[in-house]
Amino acid sequence: MTELKMSVSLFFTLLCGLNVCCGLKEILESYKVEFEQREVDVESNGPVSGDSKESNGLVSGDSKESNGLVSDKCMRCICMVESRCNNNIGCRMDVGSLSCGPFQIKEAYWIDCGQPKGDYKTCANDYLCSYNCIQAYMARYIGHSGCPKNCESYARIHNGGPRGCTNPNTMGYWNKIKQQGCTIYS
Repeated sequence: MTELKMSVSLFFTLLCGLNVCCGLKEILESYKVEFEQREVDVESNGPVSGDSKESNGLVSGDSKESNGLVSDKCMRCICMVESRCNNNIGCRMDVGSLSCGPFQIKEAYWIDCGQPKGDYKTCANDYLCSYNCIQAYMARYIGHSGCPKNCESYARIHNGGPRGCTNPNTMGYWNKIKQQGCTIYS
């Protein structure tokens, strides 16, 4: 499979040319984040065999980070809690606003992750786009959240926003993530 790696500066040069920049550039550059686009098997909601994860010696189910900050296992647990990883779930009202796709992403979340694909519903309803959106969102906020880089923090931020990992109201969500087989170290 072909991998596409893009430096932060090239990524934001492209975004800024499309007038999509919103302060994310400085944050991501400070962390020297690289974005890696991977193919995902939509049927299993996992990486296509032969991708970079396997070539790095990791196998499905490993708890190590593979494609970004959030491990594939942690991402899978979030997806299961949000929609049972239903790629056809579409959008539904949740706490006064729409949540869309297998990860149930809200429009403000999509804006904060850099507005990939140029359309909120298109990205949120596409597994790979929403997966990469979550990785970018975590890259933007984990360093400013005051929380460690682990599955619990990522899940609670996904559920409760940039400082969700410090909000006691997100503990119920974390308990649901654990019921899917994830731990802090997933």
